[in-house]
Amino acid sequence: MVKIARWNDDGGTRAGFVADGSCFPLPEGQTVNHLLSAGLAKTLEIAAETVRTASSVPLSGVQLLAPLVPATIRDFVAFEEHVEGVRKSIDGVAGVVPEWYEAPTFYFTNPHTVTGTEEVIGIPAGCNELDFETEVAAVVGHVPGSDGRNLSAADAHQHIFGYTVLNDWSARDLQRREMKVSLGPCKGKDFANTLGPWIVTADEFEHLHDAEGFLPISMAVEVNGEHIGQDLLSNMGWPFAELVAYASQDSVVRPGDVLGSGTCGRGCLAELWGRNGAKTPPPLKTGDVVRMTVEGIGSIENTVGERRTAITRVPALSRPRHRVAATAERL
Repeated sequence: MVKIARWNDDGGTRAGFVADGSCFPLPEGQTVNHLLSAGLAKTLEIAAETVRTASSVPLSGVQLLAPLVPATIRDFVAFEEHVEGVRKSIDGVAGVVPEWYEAPTFYFTNPHTVTGTEEVIGIPAGCNELDFETEVAAVVGHVPGSDGRNLSAADAHQHIFGYTVLNDWSARDLQRREMKVSLGPCKGKDFANTLGPWIVTADEFEHLHDAEGFLPISMAVEVNGEHIGQDLLSNMGWPFAELVAYASQDSVVRPGDVLGSGTCGRGCLAELWGRNGAKTPPPLKTGDVVRMTVEGIGSIENTVGERRTAITRVPALSRPRHRVAATAERL
């Protein structure tokens, strides 16, 4: 199994491969993004050579970082069961809107607030309903001869370099207010997302795809050691190849782009709040430990930190609707 990672050790930040409990670094100055730009086939060659020749350090002696510095992060909402529960929790309405079935939907989230496993995730200012979202993310790599535009699903499948676990941290009370404006989410989401513990290359999963292109691998989440939810990645409404293809339409996907599956069924608290009619289990609090495990990839674990104390909401000012500026104001 080829696992691609970034880590900190006594030599600083390095990138390379994890195998047999050891980390094998790339040459100084080379990054995971260099591998993504080289493409999957070339990376598999580099991995074999690096593991054979490079000096290694024990995995137990390094701090794993997010496995790449994403160029963009598109996060889809591809699980029908999740949509049902969260719509009830956020909007107070049962069911799934018909438009969800017509085409995939995603939003762009913040690539600058990506964290790795074992990092502490602070509660954003003004948030009293911190939540997690259990996801798998596909990482895009280079395909020779392709510019990443207007891809078919078959071509998009070739652009999937590998997979990693994604926790899309969510401030539900902030998100609830924002989405009443029919835009966003913004501050309800952009404070943190966790990727890790590494990227497992797509070739490791090729034999697992079913006839429709879905991956029936298990996804599970627990809080403080208590099981919260579990689902199969194959319960998505679209296989990952279709999501990548859709993202590329009249646009482009490039090496280093990350595409999240969206939250699996029963993979977050808000969905359970909607189903239970109450905030049970309760929102996350300082000291809680969230652990997500995806079959064939691994686990990420984060501790919830302190809440930042600040007033960040800035009310709009009441403004007149003049169409022409006063003469004195023009001078």
